Amino acid sequence: MAIRSSILGLDGPEPLALGLRDAQYIADEGLSTAAYLALALGKPLLLEGAPGVGKTEAAKALSSVLGRELVRLQCYEGIDAAAAMYEWNFPRQMLAIRQAGDGHINLYADEFLISRPVLQALEAPRQRVLLIDEIDRADHEFEAFLLEFLSDFTVSIPERGTIRASEPPVVILTSNRTRELHEALRRRCVYHWIDYPSPELEAQIVMMRASTVAQETARKVVAAVGGLRAEPLAKPPGVAETVEWAQAATLLNSQGVAWPRAFARAIGVALKDQDDLTFMAPRLDALIEEAVA
Repeated sequence: MAIRSSILGLDGPEPLALGLRDAQYIADEGLSTAAYLALALGKPLLLEGAPGVGKTEAAKALSSVLGRELVRLQCYEGIDAAAAMYEWNFPRQMLAIRQAGDGHINLYADEFLISRPVLQALEAPRQRVLLIDEIDRADHEFEAFLLEFLSDFTVSIPERGTIRASEPPVVILTSNRTRELHEALRRRCVYHWIDYPSPELEAQIVMMRASTVAQETARKVVAAVGGLRAEPLAKPPGVAETVEWAQAATLLNSQGVAWPRAFARAIGVALKDQDDLTFMAPRLDALIEEAVA
């Protein structure tokens, strides 16, 4: 397997971690090492973890470090290969036929081809990063298509032939682990599990992402979020909700709402499910009081 670290301008995981921090993403040693090895070995990077731990943000930060456009393929139930690869612009083809009359026209010229994320990444692998987001939401048939794509990084278009990347594109897959991925897909990737950050690290993230939040406020909101995550919630708050809750509570406090009431009034920024709000209502005040003590 060819090592392509020379194209990265990086000497190892540590410089990559520094670059990610400059892109406002704090990566621990495990993530920076996995990302570096995936880039250097030309293999896809598979990031798994609970919703909200920063998988998609990691892909965005990595594309920023590499100076490449992020092309995102958002997976969903029922997604097919056409939505991922390409399709022909049928209305435009029909219009071209009418305008051409009896003249000859190539209906499969570039002007009629609509490139989807996979094809976009293959066409310009040095300018783009392909993010296949929430692959666990797609079905097994689509996962089988990805297996073929990740094996040789090619797309076959019957009317045009096979398009092959000039070099392995940078591919990042994310999964919330709502279902198990096929073992063959995992074997093609460098794997890393992203967990919720430690309280100390999450407070650093809040301070980095929300300049208006005081350090003590960041510490308190992280403690409160930790308490919420310990509850059996349907949708526990992710890191983004921690940052937003700190910002919202700080805003309310600046307008005269006292602590800890500012946290309680801004709870809709942290919890975004009615059942969770109802479940937490009887003991929310006590949880916040304990966190801000």
